[in-house]
Amino acid sequence: MDADLMKRRKKRTMALNFVLFLGPTLLLYLVIEVIPLIMGVVYSFTDWDGIATEIGFVGFKNYIDLFTDDPRFWKSMLFTFENTAVVVIVSNLIGFVLAYNLSKKIPFRNFMRAAFYLPRLIGGVILGFVWQFIFLNIFPFLGEKFGIGVFQLSWLGTPATSFWALAIVQAWGFAGYMMIIYVAGLTAISSDYIEAAVIDGATAGQQLRHVILPLMMPAITECLFLSLLNSFKVYDVNLSLTGGGPYRSSEAITMNVYTTAFAESQLGYGSAKAIIMALVIIAVTLLQVKLTSKKEVQM
Repeated sequence: MDADLMKRRKKRTMALNFVLFLGPTLLLYLVIEVIPLIMGVVYSFTDWDGIATEIGFVGFKNYIDLFTDDPRFWKSMLFTFENTAVVVIVSNLIGFVLAYNLSKKIPFRNFMRAAFYLPRLIGGVILGFVWQFIFLNIFPFLGEKFGIGVFQLSWLGTPATSFWALAIVQAWGFAGYMMIIYVAGLTAISSDYIEAAVIDGATAGQQLRHVILPLMMPAITECLFLSLLNSFKVYDVNLSLTGGGPYRSSEAITMNVYTTAFAESQLGYGSAKAIIMALVIIAVTLLQVKLTSKKEVQM
């Protein structure tokens, strides 16, 4: 009986610990993530404007209109894909190069790591306004002072330059974050592998290609996933830097969804857009993880 009593007390204690420690997290996840998702799916089948007390059910009309009569949405989707491709490639390349060089024993290594990571600590809205000031004031001054053509461009005034302006700011903000993850991946590689490669006569380039990169694949998978996810979801930098302009040429998909749902008071239609956006992000990120995970090797 004493043993059974002890087991019951142990189970009650475990249940209490579960409720105390995991319960609040699950509750927050339910309130912040699950319930809004379910509500969004329900609203996507309605014509609700977000204000009226009466909600009309329209079935799949929002989705049909989205695929047949909304070129603006698909233009925003294309822009987001193009922007994401540039940001992911550039931020990961810069992040890896920084990590590779700052993993060596050089003076002020930790200070430089902190300096390159600093942009990640700045909020997206502030980041956008800071770079807006740079593009509109600092660049023209430098262009006029030194006669450098690239600084004399209207960075936020044309569709082509606004695209690159947004990509530059995002890559600048992500690179330091990617660097930290790559530093952790490089640190986890045993020096025995490098020493064995050196003994076999491998050059620095061969060591990087055949030893370091294969062993870095878990970190690469994580960095690609995070940069893809954050690039697809970009809104704050897009809002504060370009505002979707000029002529909606730099309007990312998140801004398109927000504008439709709240600025244009079409919450039902905006919810349908949000669901499609979420499905696209899930599909792309799952495909990326599947492809890169296959190349991971065990250390």
